[in-house]
Amino acid sequence: MAKRKGRGERPVPSATGMLQQIQQIQADMLAAQEALGDETVEVTAGGGAITVVITGHQEVREVRIDPDVIDLDDEEWLTDLQDLIVAAMNQAVERSKEMAAQRMQDIAGPLAGMMGGAGLGDLGRLLG
Repeated sequence: MAKRKGRGERPVPSATGMLQQIQQIQADMLAAQEALGDETVEVTAGGGAITVVITGHQEVREVRIDPDVIDLDDEEWLTDLQDLIVAAMNQAVERSKEMAAQRMQDIAGPLAGMMGGAGLGDLGRLLG
C-alpha cells in the first residue's frame, strides 16, 4: 500500500510498484538505445565545406565534401581539408553522444524522481 509523506506530496510507490516502474524504464531505455542506431545527427564544418552524418551509436553514415570549395591550386588546401574533416568528425561524435544522453535522461527522469533525486550512477547502491 502506498504511504503519504505529508500533506500535498505524491504517494510513495510500493516496492512491487517501484520494481515494475524500474523494469518498464529499463525496457524503455533498451528500446531507445536500439532506436539511436537509426537516429542521425548532421554536422557541418568550414562553412559547409564538410558535412558529417553520424548515428546515435557514433557510427559515421556519410561524409560529404563540397567540391566548390576545393582549391587544387592552394598547397595548404589538403592540410586545411584534413583539419576540417577531423573537426567535423569530433563535433559529430560529441553531438551524437549528447543526443544519446538526452534520450536516456528523458526516459530515466521518472526513475530519478522515485529515488529522491539520486543520479543514475546511484541506482546500484540504492537497489543493492
